[in-house]
Amino acid sequence: MEKFEVLISKGKQSYTFEVRDYLHHTGDSCKFEIYLNGAFAGGFEPDGHRGLHLCKNPGLVSEAVLHIVAERLEPYVI
Repeated sequence: MEKFEVLISKGKQSYTFEVRDYLHHTGDSCKFEIYLNGAFAGGFEPDGHRGLHLCKNPGLVSEAVLHIVAERLEPYVI
């Protein structure tokens, strides 16, 4: 598992997410999990077209913010 941060701005709000990249993703869990202030904020998995889709959403942040995070993570999709 690799960890790194992603900074997102939406309107006047800024977010710093911790990203956990599960390099050996098997499909049973999300490849990427994001955390905001230590709380689980969402999970993403590859969609098969070099993009990501949301696989877990506990509702901590809006879907609009999650879509921005997904766009930022798409370059990490192998």
